[in-house]
Formats: sequence, structure tokens, C-alpha cells
Amino acid sequence: MDKINIKINGQSLQVPADITVLEAAKYANIEIPTLCYMKGLCEIGACRICLAEVKGGRSLVAACVFPVFDGMEVQTNTPAIRESRKHTLELIVSDHKRECLSCVRSGSCQLQTLCHDYGVEENTFKGMTYDYEIDDKSPSIVRDNSKCVLCRRCIKACSDVQSVSVIDAVYRGFKTNISCAFGHSLNDSPCVYCGQCVVVCPTGALYEKDDTKKVFDAIADPDKKVFVFAAPSIRVTLGEAFDMPLGSIVTGKLAAALKRMGFDGVYDMNMTADLTIMEEAHEFLERVKSGENLPLITSCSPGWVKFCEHYYPDLIENMSSCKSPQQMFGAVLKTYFAEKNNLKPEDVFVVSIIPCTAKKFELGRDHQDAAGVSDVDVALTTRELARMIKSDGIDFAALEDEEFDNPFGTGTGAAVIFGASGGVLEAALRTACHWLDDKFEMVNFNEVRGPKGVRRVTYKIAGMDVKVGVASGLANARELLDAVKNGEEEFHMIEIMACPGGCINGGGQPNQSDSVRNNVDLVAARTKAIYEADEGLPLRKSHENPDVKRIYDDYLGVPGSDKAHHVLHTKAIKRSVFKYLNQGRRFIIQK
Repeated sequence: MDKINIKINGQSLQVPADITVLEAAKYANIEIPTLCYMKGLCEIGACRICLAEVKGGRSLVAACVFPVFDGMEVQTNTPAIRESRKHTLELIVSDHKRECLSCVRSGSCQLQTLCHDYGVEENTFKGMTYDYEIDDKSPSIVRDNSKCVLCRRCIKACSDVQSVSVIDAVYRGFKTNISCAFGHSLNDSPCVYCGQCVVVCPTGALYEKDDTKKVFDAIADPDKKVFVFAAPSIRVTLGEAFDMPLGSIVTGKLAAALKRMGFDGVYDMNMTADLTIMEEAHEFLERVKSGENLPLITSCSPGWVKFCEHYYPDLIENMSSCKSPQQMFGAVLKTYFAEKNNLKPEDVFVVSIIPCTAKKFELGRDHQDAAGVSDVDVALTTRELARMIKSDGIDFAALEDEEFDNPFGTGTGAAVIFGASGGVLEAALRTACHWLDDKFEMVNFNEVRGPKGVRRVTYKIAGMDVKVGVASGLANARELLDAVKNGEEEFHMIEIMACPGGCINGGGQPNQSDSVRNNVDLVAARTKAIYEADEGLPLRKSHENPDVKRIYDDYLGVPGSDKAHHVLHTKAIKRSVFKYLNQGRRFIIQK
């Protein structure tokens, strides 16, 4: 790679010739502040916070988009630059809802941090402001344009990463805002509630619907038995909310914290991740035998399921009918567990801890009520749980490790890897291969792992070539699904996760500062921890889980039984993407 010579703040450097001033500054250990910039996603120079001064009549330039050149001399911290950044921030704040004390992003808001760093006065500029109505109609995501800074990162996440494109900038000038078509709510759009817009938002303009009060109230209700379980990825991400190193495995601290919060039972969702594999692997083998509805496509990710229902309804029959591990756990607690312990299903309050905003939507789907009441009552994101732990005064980092409660405290390595892209498929292969050939010894299916958005692998199993595919991020899913629809490729099984990298990068995971997101590979750090946790467990295949065996022996019978289908399976539906547009046209006509 060609190198050029430049100076940044008087420091002579050799840097690659094809980078920007923002990137070059890092070679001098200088962090130029940004607001709209996000590496690889949004590089448009819109916010003007990253200004730098280039010698030679160029005055102030946007460092995130301005390329370096040989002999360039750059200043990043002159009085003029600092004053410009301060005034820009004051202009942004002049039309910003200033309720930092109660804002869900207080303490992790990029705008708040910058304003503090530059000594911004709130009332420098006074004039007209827009007071937008909060859009809280969706079950998952709340949108408050009064806190939006028009960085457009949410737009890029929705369009480029997820290919859903239900939001965009509308109007011009001072009236510019981010909206769905025709000003409708997210709830009336084909939004899939993945929350990727939420994790890239630098302020409190987008956040998950807060259900923490429901859980506090249930714990305080003497007539309720309140049970909680945590998803596989939470154990490698929750520590970030308490300033622990990236990739910290906090399984024991997670169990200890939940017990201190007053739940009646603290369980590991790994158990029903294993249960999911028992049903899904059985389903896979049945379809391979019959040759019908192949490829089998996994159904654990509710954002992906809703995406398929909207945009690929002709592939719904290919989707696994298995409920997600979240819904399976609720169903097991309100049927099998309730019956064994003489509990009424309506008195059992079930809480899941999940990395995903779309899981909140999943609670209200049809066919998620095996006991006649909702399988799961509340789904809390990793961020919501962290806030609850802090409000309870629990010193999370100082907790001694504890075990999850019996009878649902056991999970295998196959369940742990559900949190990473490729993990569900690998877990299914570990069990399916054993059922096809009990002498098959391979445990690690490394070829389906990794950061690549689309992966295609063929394995020789029991004398048959089994073709599998993996996609994470819905734009990548389109690539794979279009190839299947057009007859260009054939697979036996496909795993799709709505979020890039899988659940470890879900829309409900801890907020990270721009300096971390732009300089550290979060997905890689979290994924590494997932596979370390898998390797460290004594049981690594779902069919080895003793809790799962007990449930089949005591209640379900065998995988695929009528009882198993009633409790553990569901149905997808076809959804229109045009109904919303037609509503919009009528809206325009009426107006």
C-alpha cells in the first residue's frame, strides 16, 4: 500500500495514501470528535463536528470525508476549530429536547458527551423549535424526533444493512426530520423491529420500549410467581454495561444478579436453545427424507421471521415451525412446569432477558400461547436489565459467581453458540449428524462461523452431501434468498439472523460510544467469547442436555410428537408490504 507524508498538529507521519484525515489522525493517537460518522456505515460529513484545518487556503474541512494528500499539514485543535464545534453543538441543542436527567441515554449519549467536552451553553441560540409527537405505537421501538440530530445513521442501518428502508429524511431545511412514508408510525410500516437503528443512534431519539416497571411490579406482587431466563448472548455482553472488558463472560454474575433482584426462579435460556435444536434437527431430518419444503430455514430470529412474512411470503413454508427459545421457555414454564408444581398458568409471570428488540414484538404474535395465556409476559433487553441492576444497587462487577436454578439450569455449548451467526446451524448439525451416524465425531463446524455476511458450505454426512447456508443482516439474507428463489442455488438448510453477526450484535445490546464502535470490532470480540464459552462446557451437543431429556421423558414424549407440536411449534403468516402504502395514498387523498 502506497504511503505518503503528512503532518498532524506538527507531528510528522507516514500514512496510507487512500485514507481520510479522520483515519490519519489515529496514527498520531488523536481522536477527532464525530457525531454523524460511523465507520463503514455513515460517512457523509453532515454534522460538521469533525472539522479540521488544512494548511493552504482550504480552511475547515470535514475530516471524515476529506482525503489525505502528500505534504498535507493538518491542525485538529485550533481555537477556530474548537469555537466552530461549540457553535455547531449549540445550534443542534437549540432545537433539541433537553431532558437529560430522564433520558434513557443519559450518560451514554454522544451529543451529551460532546456538549460537556466543549462547554456548550444550552440557551445560546433561541428561536422556533419543533415539538414532535413521540411514536410509541410499536411493541418494540420508540421514536422521538425531538431528540434527533439528523445524523442519518438510522437511515443507513435500515437501508444499507437491513435493506428494509422504512425510514428516510423528509422535508427540507429547518423542517427536515426522519419519518416513515406519509408520516405514519413504525407500527404501520413493514418495519421488522430489529433495532439496528437503535444501536447506531447517538442520542435518545430511538430506544426500546421500556418494560422494566412491569417486572418490578410483578416481583412485588405476592400472587405472582415470577420466573426469568437469559438468552445465550447476554453472558458475553452484559458486562459491557458495567465497564467490564469487551468479551467478558459473566454467566455466574448474571445468575447472581438475577437472584438478588427477587425472582422466584432464575434459569438459563440455553436449556430451550437445546430444546429448539431437538425439534429443529428432527424437522430437518424429516424434510430431508421426504424431500419437501427444502431448504429448511431457521426461525429463531423474530426480525428475520417478520422480514420473510413481508418480503418473501412464498418461502414461509420453508421456515421451521419451531418457536424461538424464548417462546419455548415460556411455554414449558406455563405448561409442564406449572402442572408439576400445581400452579395456574395465569399466576406464572415469565420474563426473558434478550439481546433483541424484535423479541418484544414476538410476545404478541399468534400461536404463542400454549397454556391459553401468553407464553412470555415481558421481554427485557440487555440494556433494560442493566438499568434494573443499577437501580437495585447491585455491584455487578463485584458479584461472586452463582449457578442458575434447577430444574432448568443446564445448557450445552451448542446452545451457547446460538448467540453468534452460524451458531444455530452448527448446533443443529451437531445433533442431526449424530442421529444420522452415531459414530460421527466432529463437534466444531468451523466453516459456518465467521464475520462474512453470507457463507455456503457442503458437508459429507452419512454418505450424503448436505449443503448449508448462513446469512446475517437482512441485506445479506436477500442475496441468499434471491438465489434460492431464482433456482440459482440449492440448500438443505439455511440459518438467517436479522442482525449482522447474530444476536451478539442485536438491537438490544449495550450502547457503546462512537470511539469504541469506530475503532473496535465489537462483533469479533463478542463472538470470540461465545466460542470460548462453548469450548469450556462439558456438554456440547443439545441431545446430551439432561434437563431436555427429562422434559421429553416426563411430558413431551419424543421430538416432533403431537404434544411437542402443541407446546413448541407455531405458524408464520403472510404480511403485505402494499397495505401500508395504500393506506398512505388514502391518507394523502383525504388530506
